[in-house]
Amino acid sequence: MTEPSAKDVPAVSETFPRRRASAKAARLLVSSALEKWHLQEAEDAAWLVVSELVSNAVKHARLESIRVSVSWVDPTRVRIAVTDLSHDLPTLYDADPDEVNGRGLAIVAAMSEQWGVDPLCWGKRVWAELEVPVTP
Repeated sequence: MTEPSAKDVPAVSETFPRRRASAKAARLLVSSALEKWHLQEAEDAAWLVVSELVSNAVKHARLESIRVSVSWVDPTRVRIAVTDLSHDLPTLYDADPDEVNGRGLAIVAAMSEQWGVDPLCWGKRVWAELEVPVTP
C-alpha cells in the first residue's frame, strides 16, 4: 500500500455525501489543512486535484459516501486521497479535443508529482502527491 503511516504524519479526513456539491466542501477541507500546516502555496494545485478526484468518485463510484483525506507526508509533499466503495479503477486516457469529459486524471497527473490507486477489499483509494513550494 502506498498510504503513508498514520504515525507522526499530520492528516485530516472527512466523509462527504457522493454529490457534486461535495467538491466544494473537499476544497475547504484541503484549504483548512494547508493553512494549519502553513502550506498555502500548494492550495491552487491541491484544489484542482481534489476537485477532479471528488468529481470522478461522484460520477463513477457506488453507494452514498466518499472519504477525502489530506496528509502532510514530508516537508515538501502533501497527499490528497479520495476513497470510495467501488472496485472500478480509474483509467487515464487521452481525450479527443472535441470531447467534453475525460480529462480529470490527466489534470491530476499533470498537477501532481505522482498519483495512483490502492485497491481495497471494499473499494479503492485514489491519491495524488503534490510538491509543496519551499519558501526561503
